[in-house]
Amino acid sequence: MTLTMLAVFLVHVLLGLPLFVALLTTAAVGFFFVDPGMIPRMMPQQFFGGINAFSLMAIPLFILAGNLMNASKLTDRLMALARLLVGHLHGGIGHVNVVSSVFFAGVNGSAVADTSALGSLLVPAMRKEGYTTAFAAGLTAGSSLIGPIIPPSIFMILYASLTNTSVGDLFLAGVIPGLLLGGAFMTMNALYAWRVRLPRRAGLPGTRKLRRAFLRALPALIAPFIIVAGIVMGLVTPTESGALTALYVALFGVAAGQLTAAGLWKAIVDTTRLTAAIFVIMAASSTVSWLLSYAQVPSQLVELLTPYSNSPVTILLLLSLITFITGMFMEEVSALMLLTPIFVPVAELAGIDMVHLGIIITLNITIALITPPMGACVFVAAAVSQLEITALFRTIWPFVATAIVVLIALIVLPSLALWLPALLG
Repeated sequence: MTLTMLAVFLVHVLLGLPLFVALLTTAAVGFFFVDPGMIPRMMPQQFFGGINAFSLMAIPLFILAGNLMNASKLTDRLMALARLLVGHLHGGIGHVNVVSSVFFAGVNGSAVADTSALGSLLVPAMRKEGYTTAFAAGLTAGSSLIGPIIPPSIFMILYASLTNTSVGDLFLAGVIPGLLLGGAFMTMNALYAWRVRLPRRAGLPGTRKLRRAFLRALPALIAPFIIVAGIVMGLVTPTESGALTALYVALFGVAAGQLTAAGLWKAIVDTTRLTAAIFVIMAASSTVSWLLSYAQVPSQLVELLTPYSNSPVTILLLLSLITFITGMFMEEVSALMLLTPIFVPVAELAGIDMVHLGIIITLNITIALITPPMGACVFVAAAVSQLEITALFRTIWPFVATAIVVLIALIVLPSLALWLPALLG
């Protein structure tokens, strides 16, 4: 049954059909193996039940906050601050790319939005500084992976809704891994700048100029603290935190004279479209997930991996390999929705912390955004840099390898993810 469902799904994807149609057709085929009479009863129930969770209401609110941040021109202030902080270093414009991604991560948590916003501005600037187009586009796509790791994170909210894990703990656990990922890409950029002998920029920024840029960017930098602190301290739920952040950004944009009625409307429309796309995929994925669970696929995987249950590292490496391969051929939200219910019993058998598992799955799913043939961030980076997608896919693998090194470090050293939740959670 599982192999037939997989074959049906791949055929639909290759035909270019909408992903939710492919998932629903796959579920229908699976029901024929189990009990065709369940189709009219269970498919609608699981389709709507999969998105009937209060915590999922936070997703459109965080997306709206990010769109309002762009409409209010706060992202420009973040980029200006990043230029002053690291722009004077060797390969400075590449470091600006990575640091800007760290700042953006605390705003919208979307890797694709990060790639689009930064790529159109920084890829041309990197070319002028002597970078090849392929490396500039690759670094933009690679550093955008920081977005879903540093809070807020749509992937973490989805994972929390599936496993009843604390969103606050997940958000805290993502801070250090996100910074590690940023440091890894900055190291990669520094080595590239040294190897191709990029020109150096002389002089440090003045203290006064740096202070002015910091104060201008401060309203945007405050947003992540509003999100995390409110949730961790128990003052607000994730959904309420998203609403407060969106309101805060909107009020600041209006007060600063940057958020117009047209900008507000565009932010709402863009949020509606993206939310609708995410939720219909989530609903279809939950139908397939329920069917796989009903067919006892998770228990079969547990039985298969039982011999390795004494080694959490081995279990996480195997689950990461499965996620990596799945992410290459499946959209990230659907992959997360499908794999998480299957992986949780295996992780519990090995005594793996659910917060640690959430970070590992989130980073795995995020890496899929830059792997061929479905890597969404690579397609966006290729479009904004006017580069052939095949050429970028050939040169993206060093960035994938850099992210995998960070992933392995997090698997081997769980404290990198769990230290901050233990300290503050």
